[in-house]
Amino acid sequence: MNFRLEIWRQDHRDAPGRFETTHVEDIDPEASFLEMLDALNERLISGGERSVAFDSDCREGICGMCSLVINGMPHGPNQVTTCQTYMRDFADGSTIWIEPFRNTAFPVVRDLAVDRSALDRIIQAGGYVSVTTGPQPDPNAQPISPETQRQAMDAAICIGCGACVAACPNGAAMLFTGAKVTHLNLLPQGQPERGERARKMVAAMDAEGFGGCTNYGECSRVCPQGIGLDVIGMLNREYRRGVRKRPAPDAPPMLAQ
Repeated sequence: MNFRLEIWRQDHRDAPGRFETTHVEDIDPEASFLEMLDALNERLISGGERSVAFDSDCREGICGMCSLVINGMPHGPNQVTTCQTYMRDFADGSTIWIEPFRNTAFPVVRDLAVDRSALDRIIQAGGYVSVTTGPQPDPNAQPISPETQRQAMDAAICIGCGACVAACPNGAAMLFTGAKVTHLNLLPQGQPERGERARKMVAAMDAEGFGGCTNYGECSRVCPQGIGLDVIGMLNREYRRGVRKRPAPDAPPMLAQ
């Protein structure tokens, strides 16, 4: 298969970017999108040209590192990660536009690689559970209903790729943040910090420069894990709960929970 590629090239964060046209030929239809870029880079390097920078790691749809906007869609035409997008998904001889995930909070490192550490900082702001020493309780001593377990695990499958942010017209990170809050706040281990976790994570999300949610729903439609919009509703409820339970500035520490 042969393709014309319009690839975003940017030398560094502060440099102006531009699309560059190149062609790839004799690509195996069963090759993944990243394998096609590998073949392109081998040709560029052998010709003395600079390779195209892009992120990847596991290449099994697990880590969320691969982050490309392909023909205007985060990760490509199917609701999977970029590494699980195959060249057979495109018409032979077609033109493919390749861009990085675009958001104020995702600065371009080079070409198609962006810095998504803002998502890590949101987790760090409140995404933890208390750890105690000494004997731990029997897990069976804290029964969890099947429905709660299902909701928590459905949220826990978020891989933090950032496709939801790239797809949102507002550049919101509500689906990501909602998934993390839902996962931790539903389980018994997350209860000690439940009252403040959502408040802190939302504050961190706003500080990073992400936009607000207005229920477009594009985030859920491109999520490779199929996380639903219900986690955003959960985040809103938990945030209101956290604000109500927030102690007054002069309240004694014992009133913090």
